[in-house]
Amino acid sequence: ATRETDTLDTFFESSWYFLKFCSPEKKDGLDIKKTNYWMPVDQYIGGVEHAVLHLLYSRFFSRALNECGYKVPKEPFRGLLTQGMVCHETYKIGQQYLFPTEVMEEGSVTISKSNQKPVEIGRVEKMSKSKKNVIDPEDIINKYGADTARLFVLSDTPPERDLEWTSEGIAGTWKYINKLWKLVDKHLKNIPSIKTNKPKKLNKESIQILKEIHKTISLVSNDYEKFKFNRAIARIRELTNIFSDIEKKVSTWVIRNGLETIIQLISPITPHLAEELWEKLGHEVLLIKTPWPTLKKDLLIKETVILAIQINGKLKATTLTQTDANEKELGDLAMSLPKVKESLKGKKIKKTIYVPNKVINFVI
Repeated sequence: ATRETDTLDTFFESSWYFLKFCSPEKKDGLDIKKTNYWMPVDQYIGGVEHAVLHLLYSRFFSRALNECGYKVPKEPFRGLLTQGMVCHETYKIGQQYLFPTEVMEEGSVTISKSNQKPVEIGRVEKMSKSKKNVIDPEDIINKYGADTARLFVLSDTPPERDLEWTSEGIAGTWKYINKLWKLVDKHLKNIPSIKTNKPKKLNKESIQILKEIHKTISLVSNDYEKFKFNRAIARIRELTNIFSDIEKKVSTWVIRNGLETIIQLISPITPHLAEELWEKLGHEVLLIKTPWPTLKKDLLIKETVILAIQINGKLKATTLTQTDANEKELGDLAMSLPKVKESLKGKKIKKTIYVPNKVINFVI
């Protein structure tokens, strides 16, 4: 008989392999110089179960190796993101689970496609083969494309929370992608070529849209850095809506600039769509090879703000005012507004609370 020597649990190897990746050509041990060059890992992404098992073992091994004379970083990972799970309803007849593709809606009842028997709808749970509450990615990709699937998964919830997969959600995402495609098509005939320089003078409508573009660049860039993908997508969609209802007064140069910005901002999530639209706009160099949109901070300065007007904490009206306007002037302006004037009629104002550039509240 031969004694089996390969008896270490897999957790042992998985707790230090990342250190060996830094010098795979070294036949024995670790190249400490290379290890300290590449480590620690910038971002660790894994399910919550890794946070209590793999991370714990990995940190222990790094510290233990350090104690043994291998001067590797004691903390192997700089950042941690524990992503949520994709979830779906479960379907059962008796003790038999059914795939979502095996059931159908008939009025207000869910039935089996094969025998028309009523189906019991269970709770929304993490997708698993055992409970058959899974969606075949190939079906989604064949029908809507990979970009649609990726955009839906990232747009619905923050990455650290569970996502409930719904057919309505994926259809809504597909609708947005089509909207963006048609938006570019709509403006294609009127916008200038990519070689056109910025006009020397822009009207106020064009400047306002340009400010919205750069505000979105700033916010989306920050959201991406913080893994707030759903928030970034929401902001991109807001900018898309602005360009869907763009005024004729807005410079066609600004419109081209805005469309290009939208495409650039959404490209990390929908790369195939973005590359196609980028080419439609006349670019010969691939979008992936172009730099991220340049932010012009001078365009982030607000000249006007929307001021909320409250009475006893309840919103009564809003008004557009100059940034950092005088409090007394704002108070007089607010009290002259019809809804506010009517609400204050015959009442004494005990106190005025003013939060600059945000809200003025009359306490009566």
